Amino acid sequence: MLGMALAALDSTIIATAIPQIVGDLGGFAVFSWLFSGYLLAVTVTLPVYGKLSDTYGRKPILVTGIALFLLGSLACAGAWNMASLIAFRILQGLGGGALQGTVQTIAADLYPMKERPKIQAKLSSVWAASSVAGPGLGGLLTAYGDWRWIFLVNLPVGAVALWLIIRHFFEDNASHDSERARTATAGRRPRVDWPGALAVFACGGLLLTALVQGGTAWPWLSAPSLLLLAGSALCAAATLAIERRAAEPIIPGWVWRRRTISAVNLALGALGLLMVAPTVFLPTYAQTVLGLGPIAAGFVLSVMTLSWPISAAFSSRVYTRIGIRNCALLGIGVAALILLAFPLLPYPGAAWQPALLMLALGAALGLFQLPLIIGVQSSVGYAERGTATASILFCRQVGQSIGAALFGAIANATLNDRLAHAPSAIRSGLPHDLDAVSHALEHAGALTARTADYLRRAVDTTVEHVYLGAAAAAALALLAVLLLAPRRFPVHADARTGGSAADAAASES
Repeated sequence: MLGMALAALDSTIIATAIPQIVGDLGGFAVFSWLFSGYLLAVTVTLPVYGKLSDTYGRKPILVTGIALFLLGSLACAGAWNMASLIAFRILQGLGGGALQGTVQTIAADLYPMKERPKIQAKLSSVWAASSVAGPGLGGLLTAYGDWRWIFLVNLPVGAVALWLIIRHFFEDNASHDSERARTATAGRRPRVDWPGALAVFACGGLLLTALVQGGTAWPWLSAPSLLLLAGSALCAAATLAIERRAAEPIIPGWVWRRRTISAVNLALGALGLLMVAPTVFLPTYAQTVLGLGPIAAGFVLSVMTLSWPISAAFSSRVYTRIGIRNCALLGIGVAALILLAFPLLPYPGAAWQPALLMLALGAALGLFQLPLIIGVQSSVGYAERGTATASILFCRQVGQSIGAALFGAIANATLNDRLAHAPSAIRSGLPHDLDAVSHALEHAGALTARTADYLRRAVDTTVEHVYLGAAAAAALALLAVLLLAPRRFPVHADARTGGSAADAAASES
């Protein structure tokens, strides 16, 4: 949990320090890469670390990840300009990719199927706590110290996590040793598909860069976007060719040939897509439409991160009765209805109304995501669990990047249409994008009452359209589970270790 806290806290703590960082180092035009670079590094390294943990064990990968993360944190604290800080954030992300995937895999290794919802819910609570505490902690460190402390604070936490893991975490290597023995009997040593790893890294990096920067740094149909998308397509073709010939591919073909894993990968990719609506657009809605301050707007979103782990912790009581597939269908079906209910909220409404919807959404998604992850982890043995877990997280991250690009385009198109059709009396001088509208409403005293009300209604309509898109993504996730997921999730012998009748019930349902 301490290891997970490193990656979780660092994804939110930097947000409130951006003005001070830009004021000290400059580079306002590229500061978004402090987030994008970290996300890119985490996402594209997930499959690589998953395969490495299957080949060499979880502990050395986790220790390496923490060490890289701490090295990147120390380097970030000493950054001398924006370019160096972005580079060191990418180094942090290289460690963060090892942390996210390996911690989830270790949880599946250590706990039988019946107990996994509890430990996974505890890990989810780390993310929930970071979402609530991260921005506030970053603001305090920046206000009463220096922005460099938001990176230095990682060092004592990481040092304790590293000491605890080295001193007290010992893998049960029975399954791992048997896999090594099998490869030795076959006359070969475990090998790492480094050409495949580089191809995956290049393909993911180009694709995610195109998705993250397209429509913001440059237009979608501009030369940079088209070149990046074409490059990612070529790298994808090269990756397929390399992986087919590799003895130990980074992304093995069985990840997509097995019905259980491919269905969950698609479903959680759709989950990443729909999560963009509440996490990116809800705070803007709360501040511009409801007129809340940043702290109150954060609370409207944070209630979802509180109900999610609680629901996940109790999900085992549901899926042991009705099965993993039906539990996931229940969760995503309710989530789709909640997302569809958002456009029905009154204008301007009260803060408790979207907060209540987000509380219910977190509870629904807790029933959806965790059972599917547990189902996949329980369907494979030790030697494949790291790769299977990494593929799930990778698809969810890619879905989130696609969602940011897609819903950003929907938001801009809706808002531009509303601004273009504004009454002629207020049309002149209106802002031209969502960020500019939000900034204008922050200083609403400079606007007429009619103009301010029109802009708030425009943002309300924009966010409603985004939530309708999120409901469509939830429908895609539901179809992926309904049409592709097996009625009975297979349970590998490793998953039954230390389990009880609940394991059998879940596998038979």
